[in-house]
Amino acid sequence: MDKLDVSPAKNIVRIGFFILVVFLASTVGYMEAGWDFEDAIYMVAITVFTVGYGEVRPIDTAYLHGLTMVTMILGCTGMIFFTGALAQFFTVAQLQKVLGVRRVQTEIEKLKDHTIICGFGRIGVAVAVALFDGGVPFLILEENERRVADAREAGYLCLQGDATNEVVLAAAGITRARTLATVLPNDAANVFITLSARNLNPSIEIVARGDAVSTERKLRHAGANKVVLPTHIGAERIAEIILYPETARFIRDSEKMKELDRSLRNLGLAMEVVVAPENGALTGLTIEEAERRVNGRFFVVQLNRAQGEPITQPDKSLKIEAGDGVVIVGRGGDAIGAAFSTPIENIQAGRMRIQRSV
Repeated sequence: MDKLDVSPAKNIVRIGFFILVVFLASTVGYMEAGWDFEDAIYMVAITVFTVGYGEVRPIDTAYLHGLTMVTMILGCTGMIFFTGALAQFFTVAQLQKVLGVRRVQTEIEKLKDHTIICGFGRIGVAVAVALFDGGVPFLILEENERRVADAREAGYLCLQGDATNEVVLAAAGITRARTLATVLPNDAANVFITLSARNLNPSIEIVARGDAVSTERKLRHAGANKVVLPTHIGAERIAEIILYPETARFIRDSEKMKELDRSLRNLGLAMEVVVAPENGALTGLTIEEAERRVNGRFFVVQLNRAQGEPITQPDKSLKIEAGDGVVIVGRGGDAIGAAFSTPIENIQAGRMRIQRSV
């Protein structure tokens, strides 16, 4: 046979094909000597596998002597190589696993001031892509084996393990990390991870995902610096588009505004549209009074009257009325529109409990 390929899997396939050819050729050879198929294949099998129970028919001609010797030499040689290829395949697989783990551990040990992403689901993937594009060092913690493979295939550093386990967090370099983003779809797990991370590294910045609105308070008590509610953000975005489609299109769809939005986020700022509710905390105040009330957390750049045209660069003396769409710029990461909120009431809708402004 030719020089073996370095790939164990390819070796197994090629040698297996060689043995199959020997089996077929030798079987046909015995059948040419007048043997039936059952006797021929049995003779080839006991010869190739060197069992040697005895010949089913006399080997009494020069032709049968030669055929049996060739079958024995080629078959036994093929089986020796096949056994070696199988051993190589399993050995290499184990070595790759061990070396892969060591390589990941070595790379993790080099990390400093990095970000740890707990979970590689929809949100985890989006966060990883954004951080990768931004050149920020990060590590993914994921328990699911398929997702771990997906992360590594994408070229991301990924450690397989349960992020709620403090040992796994420690292995991810939690004490050297700058930020931890826990974005699992399980609120309880996110709370537990936040508690563990805060205990292991009191100075780390923790960004936590929450699905239920009630989870935000728990996450902040657990030690989260910022809490993101994807469902809530999505609902606000839909309401913004419905209530003020032109303003929403202007802010979100314009290329210049997208560039501005990226620039603002680089400065730790964000722009959004907030609807002033009836009897809201800032409703009825002038823009100047509202900005003073929030101690500079945001400033108003546009005012959209409920029944009128958008007012760009509004005068500070203009009053914010109920139903107005207020375009504000403030510190990103905070709920910069929360200052407009009012007390809420619980409404039972079937099995769901809905909170809304009173």
